[in-house]
Amino acid sequence: MSDHHPAPPFPPQQQAMPGTTAAMQPRPDHGETSYRGSGRLAGKKAVITGGDSGIGRAVAIAYAREGADVLIAYLAEHEDAREVQQLIEKEGRKAVLMPGDIQDASHCKAIIQRAVDELGGIDILVNNAAHQATFSDIGDISDDEWETTFRTNIHAMFYLTKAAVPHMKPGSAIVNTASVNSDMPNPSLLAYATTKGAIQNFTGGLAQMLAEKGIRANAVAPGPIWTPLIPSTMPEEKVTSFGQQVPMKRAGQPAELATAYVMLADPLSSYTSGTTVAVTGGKPFI
Repeated sequence: MSDHHPAPPFPPQQQAMPGTTAAMQPRPDHGETSYRGSGRLAGKKAVITGGDSGIGRAVAIAYAREGADVLIAYLAEHEDAREVQQLIEKEGRKAVLMPGDIQDASHCKAIIQRAVDELGGIDILVNNAAHQATFSDIGDISDDEWETTFRTNIHAMFYLTKAAVPHMKPGSAIVNTASVNSDMPNPSLLAYATTKGAIQNFTGGLAQMLAEKGIRANAVAPGPIWTPLIPSTMPEEKVTSFGQQVPMKRAGQPAELATAYVMLADPLSSYTSGTTVAVTGGKPFI
């Protein structure tokens, strides 16, 4: 193939959850050297959960280069978060780091309050952070694992959105990370896929609920994307072949999703709400 992006087989690798960018082979491309902004989000103030690595990191870089100040909420990956902070500040934009566990409703409220206090408001909320684990049998999924997945992936999205909406003006945007698993659930990702289906329904209902306030809500449904979540949550043999099942025969890089998140946050997309943009490497998303 003439495609310059890395394709499987990838080197065998495993990490402890939630994984780090530096340990990945090859290192993911978040647009550090390739993304060029054009002022589409000039003066906007954004909150991105899971903004330290993977898709969230690529979105943070893109938003900063489009002119936005950014608060990055993340669990505990301080080194990854500081790298993103430096990239944002290099663009002359403000970067606020907010570590902590979004399973906690009070922490979600604190994230939004800090954005209001330190950025001066909130125009864009990107609900991106997620928990995922692989199981071959339902009996292997503990009650705590099931609850952790729901608290992280969907409950936190509700807490954050509920806290943010009172501070959002007409023209603001909410972008939620769903998945191809929303409509095509992978049985080995039963808990994760179930939450992603919930996220898609949450987004569709939210768009209708917030339309009168002039706030848009949309989702992005990624296919296989090369992020720390992969070597830290999947068996080594699946990591090695990750992405080869789609027509492009490779995993997507986080940078390749950034434009979808920019488009959905762009005020010029003012009639786009209640939709899901699929970024799948050629696999139809019905």
